[in-house]
Amino acid sequence: MATLWRVLVAGLGGVGLLGLPSPAAAQLGKLKDKAKEKVEQKAEEKVDEAMDDALDGESEEEEQPAEAESTETAPEGEEAEAGAPGKAGAAAKLKPGEGAWLNYDFIPGDKILYYEDFEKSPVGDFPERLEFVEGNMEVAEWQGSRYLRISTHADLDIPLPKVLPETFTMEFDLYLPDGVFYIYGFDPEGTTPWDHTLVEFQRGSGAVRGSGGGEASTSTDEGIWEDLVHVRLMGYKKYLKVYANEKRLANIPNADFIHSDKIHINVYNGWEAGILVDNIRIAEGGKKILYDQLTAQGRVTTQGIYFDSGSDRIRPESTPTLKEIGEMLQQHADLKIMIEGHTDSQGEDAANLTLSDKRAAAVKVYLVGTYKVDAARLQTKGFGETKPVDSNDTAEGRQNNRRVELVKL
Repeated sequence: MATLWRVLVAGLGGVGLLGLPSPAAAQLGKLKDKAKEKVEQKAEEKVDEAMDDALDGESEEEEQPAEAESTETAPEGEEAEAGAPGKAGAAAKLKPGEGAWLNYDFIPGDKILYYEDFEKSPVGDFPERLEFVEGNMEVAEWQGSRYLRISTHADLDIPLPKVLPETFTMEFDLYLPDGVFYIYGFDPEGTTPWDHTLVEFQRGSGAVRGSGGGEASTSTDEGIWEDLVHVRLMGYKKYLKVYANEKRLANIPNADFIHSDKIHINVYNGWEAGILVDNIRIAEGGKKILYDQLTAQGRVTTQGIYFDSGSDRIRPESTPTLKEIGEMLQQHADLKIMIEGHTDSQGEDAANLTLSDKRAAAVKVYLVGTYKVDAARLQTKGFGETKPVDSNDTAEGRQNNRRVELVKL
């Protein structure tokens, strides 16, 4: 089996887009120089056989069927589960609350603003739903999935339908063999990124930094970057938390992350193979008090309960949301709820209805077993695709329609 390195060099194909001059380049001079210095410190490092062996091992494991509590297969046409790590950080055999997920506190936003998995983008093209600034970037295919491949220094913008809300979450898969990867809010006033908080990743470290408010330098196990890593950001007012897979890297209480209608990505990359990005998901909301919402509105939508594709097996990333629900039920002994399962319109109607019903039931089983909630207080029902809250014609709409809702009885 070819290693990830060999596949990317030999098989992803294409020269990519030619770098174009940009007015933003002058603003990013300091940023690029700093990134270049970091990359050049590692210029003599080469890919060794240990990395090849590790990547081969990971790829072979991914091709094996994961152990699951359900034998359901994915309905034809079903997309990846909403908010799930997709191709990164599977932790397939763990259950919620097990392993490092026990102290994991990321709760995804419940209204999807932007979603892109590049599956509908032609290989060799720049994705039309992103905004090109400069660099070599193209959609590439590897092991049956598509990614944005960034093979040189590059800048791009993620356009949003509205100004980034005060409370938001951002998630994406990142393969970072070398180079530096920056995320920051686009500033229409033209200030430099270093005047504000920005998020930085490089092999072996991650950081949230910026003279505009708060800074935290952290380190990660360098081995995690030999595979796709699921990166998460959770912003709440001035708070900004950053995660790599199940580990929280930084918690900044006085961040100054710019909120505008774009998020900017800047990359300095020295490898021909390129950095890979996939499953970009930006959502409104995240930090909330479930009981207050449930009391005020009578129902709450959650995007934070994840399942294996086509299965009712709950994934470990669901830990924070399930904990919030379980503790709410413990603290309010008179509260009774209906747990509703919903899907998008992809796949067969009957299969979606059955799957949504099983998933709602699985949440009840977990809450009863883990938090000792009286089963009589919980009802479940699956609605399949019959109650959409958004259009099934867009990626964001389908993500919003795949959800679990809690209804006060």
